[in-house]
Amino acid sequence: MTNKGFGEPVLEASLHQLAAILQSAIDAIISIDALGTIESVNPATEKMFGYTAAELIGQNVKLLMPEPYRRDHDSYIRQYRHTGQRRIIGLGREVTGQRKDGSTFPMHLSVSEYEIGGKRHFAGVVRDLTHQAQQEEVLRRSQRMDVLGQLTGGIAHDFNNLLTIIIGSHELAEETSDPEKVRELMRRANEAAHMGARLTSRLLSFSRQRKLEPAVINLNEHVLGMLELLRRSLGETISLTTSLVGDLWSVCVDPSEIENAVLNLSLNSRDAMPQGGNLSLETRNHKIVSDDAEQYGLAPGEYVRLTVSDTGSGMTPEVAARVFEPFFTTKPVGRGTGLGLASTYGFVKQSGGSATIYSEVGRGTTVNLYLPRHGAQQSRLGGDTPVRAPCADDELVLVVEDNPELRALTLDRLKCLGYRVIEADGGPAALAILEAGEPIDLIFSDVIMPGGITGNELAAAARERNPAIKILLTSGYDAELAVEADTMADDLKVLRKPYKQADLARALRDILDS
Repeated sequence: MTNKGFGEPVLEASLHQLAAILQSAIDAIISIDALGTIESVNPATEKMFGYTAAELIGQNVKLLMPEPYRRDHDSYIRQYRHTGQRRIIGLGREVTGQRKDGSTFPMHLSVSEYEIGGKRHFAGVVRDLTHQAQQEEVLRRSQRMDVLGQLTGGIAHDFNNLLTIIIGSHELAEETSDPEKVRELMRRANEAAHMGARLTSRLLSFSRQRKLEPAVINLNEHVLGMLELLRRSLGETISLTTSLVGDLWSVCVDPSEIENAVLNLSLNSRDAMPQGGNLSLETRNHKIVSDDAEQYGLAPGEYVRLTVSDTGSGMTPEVAARVFEPFFTTKPVGRGTGLGLASTYGFVKQSGGSATIYSEVGRGTTVNLYLPRHGAQQSRLGGDTPVRAPCADDELVLVVEDNPELRALTLDRLKCLGYRVIEADGGPAALAILEAGEPIDLIFSDVIMPGGITGNELAAAARERNPAIKILLTSGYDAELAVEADTMADDLKVLRKPYKQADLARALRDILDS
């Protein structure tokens, strides 16, 4: 602003107006010098971060950032001064802030640059996205229910087929005395059981209600793990093809959410191909340079691109421009909530990425998800390496399980591994055994059982009596773990049902040998 053409009263009134705007703004506004030192803040900054202006002015702005942003901030400022390469300045992006009490929250940060007296300064505008993130979580939950409703009918049919294989194989095994035939029948039943376990695991991951839990993953492995479920969901008239790059970079995202996104996009494509067609899944490493950053809505850098393409009916440009809006849908009433793509977009943005869509009427649709590369090490596809089940060293294991058939099977499995075993049908019976002074080396207990004592509570009571006792819990349902999570000791290990004999053997030895 210049005072050319303005009288002193007008200029003074204008300055008062600007000051009033800064004071009343609902977004935090922070100015810093070229070294990152805070020069001024508005009241919204104090309210948002919990510091007073006096506590902030003179401090480095990285005080308001959690690790690793705090550690990297000074080097980023230096790099920008020397090279002009932008990550946030002039662009804006979603990042994480840290309050005075140590709590973190999602926020959108946009930074502009200006000069006063030949010296460089920066102004940052911060918007708290906590409420928006909560709304996105509600959308994700609703969308999961929509997806599950579409999945249930087809997968119920698959489960009935698997159960028929298991029941029939066991019945035939009881009727034959040929050892080779029995082994073949048992192999067939075992294969069907593991297939059912994989389907159950997928369904539970899509339905659970929880905060994002990012992990460093290889997208290829998760796409490959979903192919069986996708083929069953798409039907026989739609072919599924993949093109997965071998040396794919790692990403840090919530595995369940990325699988949910792939499933949701695939189901949308299925609905766009009622007469059949092709669905293609593709992964690529992708570098975004400064000149292209704006069109992607991302900072320049390295990303992993996941592409879902179909040969369906396609969309008009007007429809494609709105598909990421919550509750927008072109499907008939009762056929969709309009939450699917909005939920997917919200998850990708919350993970530091972005999504684009390209569609032509009559030719199909392509959706690209861009997720930031994690670290510098490339991740390769690899298969599971068979591991020999480690056996017991004469330890005594207390098995606590209320289901009599599962308890009997667990006892047999432990005996097969060489453990001595003792059983209890619930928490009270287990406590009675402990009170009797049995020299228990490890308790293997279900999480939720009748009788008023959970596996978590049993573990705490057992450790009061014997701090050295080892504990291994088991559960087949994530909701059980969610209920117990707040009171569960950090060092308690949980073996998820269903598990293989080798999984059980390794979990027991890891705990007993720790």
